[in-house]
Amino acid sequence: MITNPIPQRALRAHRPPRPTPRAAATGEYIARLASRLTARDRWIARMLHEHKVLTSTQLAAMAWPSQRSANMRLRELFTWRVVDRFQPYAPSGSAPMHYVLDAAGAAILAHEDGLDPRDLGYRHERAIGIAHSLRLAHTVGTNEVFTTLIAGARRGGSGQLTTWWSEARCARHFGDIVRPDAYARWQEAGSTVEWFLEYDLATERPDRVAAKLPAYAKLATTTGITTPLLLWLPTARREAAVRRALTAALAELDQPARVPVATASTDHLTTDGNPAGEHWLPVYAHRPTPGRLRLAGLLAAWPQVTPVGSGGVAAPSPGGLLPPSPTPPPASVRTSG
Repeated sequence: MITNPIPQRALRAHRPPRPTPRAAATGEYIARLASRLTARDRWIARMLHEHKVLTSTQLAAMAWPSQRSANMRLRELFTWRVVDRFQPYAPSGSAPMHYVLDAAGAAILAHEDGLDPRDLGYRHERAIGIAHSLRLAHTVGTNEVFTTLIAGARRGGSGQLTTWWSEARCARHFGDIVRPDAYARWQEAGSTVEWFLEYDLATERPDRVAAKLPAYAKLATTTGITTPLLLWLPTARREAAVRRALTAALAELDQPARVPVATASTDHLTTDGNPAGEHWLPVYAHRPTPGRLRLAGLLAAWPQVTPVGSGGVAAPSPGGLLPPSPTPPPASVRTSG
């Protein structure tokens, strides 16, 4: 596609001045920003606080009509220190810009919810430090599963992601038993399926992945709630190896029905690339496996799972923020503070 190039004068322009992190967190600066920010801008800040890092491609797919318009607005938010950014090294081509929450964005969220900014536990060094984290690819990959679901719903898909909790929030609520990479709810055709996600990059042996199942069985027994566990794997070969280990681990559980498990891999994605499609293959310990099912169709494969109510679920967050809605607000709505 041919688009208008960036004007030559813009390529020679000076880098826009940015306030220091200390200046960007002052009440006077935050008050000046109030009239400039839209509801979508504030939603982006909340999503970055919850999920640590999102790429420009992911943000554009979730909340903008085009990548160009997303880049223009993100550049303004970067200039105002609502967000910060970095670009990882790529061995070929160039990686998309990665965005994290910056000082002004954190202060805005705290003031909106009547909190002291220190209650958020935000530190700029920690936020931007994910650029050097060994878990960067894992975090971005996990977020890609959910941003793709959100983007598919925006394009007129039949379902909607109503809840998406980050790994950190899951650790606060379930970390004494399990530490999933995410928790989510997907609503489609009048039913809602909830699940935990384990995002796999083939860095562990298959038996180590399967060794997590007893902990999920313990969680189901402790809470009395049977929550499906979905595993996203990088290749079909890796999926086959992990499925063998999962089948063996389920057979050793006293109540394998307490841990409904399904797998999917990037190799089985169709052209739309949407994880809501027919990509999920349930794992059973003692009976044949059906064909691949839609995300919403997994409920039919697991009659022991109690259907949950529609809509999102509020997570208690003492001293912090509630999880943001995965659905972005209208782009044109401006707020006053």
